[in-house]
Amino acid sequence: MTRTAIIHGGAGGIGAATAKQLSAQGFRLHLVGRDADKLAGVAGPLGATFTAGDVTDASLFARVMAESGFSSLDALVYAVGTINLKPLQRLTEADFFRDFQVNALGAALAVQAALPALKAAEATSSVVLFSTVAVAQGFTAHASVSMAKGAVEGLVKALGAELAPKVRVNAIAPSLTKTPLAKALTGNEAMAKAIGEMHALQRLGEAEDVAGLAAFLAGGQSSWITGQVFAVDGGRSTLRTKG
Repeated sequence: MTRTAIIHGGAGGIGAATAKQLSAQGFRLHLVGRDADKLAGVAGPLGATFTAGDVTDASLFARVMAESGFSSLDALVYAVGTINLKPLQRLTEADFFRDFQVNALGAALAVQAALPALKAAEATSSVVLFSTVAVAQGFTAHASVSMAKGAVEGLVKALGAELAPKVRVNAIAPSLTKTPLAKALTGNEAMAKAIGEMHALQRLGEAEDVAGLAAFLAGGQSSWITGQVFAVDGGRSTLRTKG
């Protein structure tokens, strides 16, 4: 039986890379994102379908399930996020609300809408969410995004318990990865090199570095893993090789 997956953020760097890896594993895919043209560019070569919409629109999630046509769902990947880096005194109430809405509330609503299909899967189904290294290791100017992604990690634990044993729930916490979302930080070669050298592995992440684990967690080989947050961060959260 063909496995199915929905990927929110399917036209983004990590989402698109995950889509390619899951397609290679034989998954039927439905991709979700804001830009229909970018979605079509990723979906076309993979034979995937897609829905264009913004996760801040609560009506999106039911529409995704209807347009996917999936009555059962083996994997849901919510590869959506923000990089809103400001010191506390410059953060507005709107900043906090938007970061929470995109990162945490959107993840919860995506799972909620997909839950009947996830429970209908023949085998144990999988939810893959995304946190950040900045939850495990505090960084300046990260108050809003760290708070929002910290909520995602709490959601992983809560849903991992609530939805067991039928649905597994895990998250990945990357460090800075070279994706379109991070272009403001990675587009400057000198800045990218300096940040890369802060990692034990002396480089920034690539989308494929993260997508490899996302595809693994979405698939059957990880069938005894749930309630976990995995660092894919070049050692940034745990290793200090200088100083």
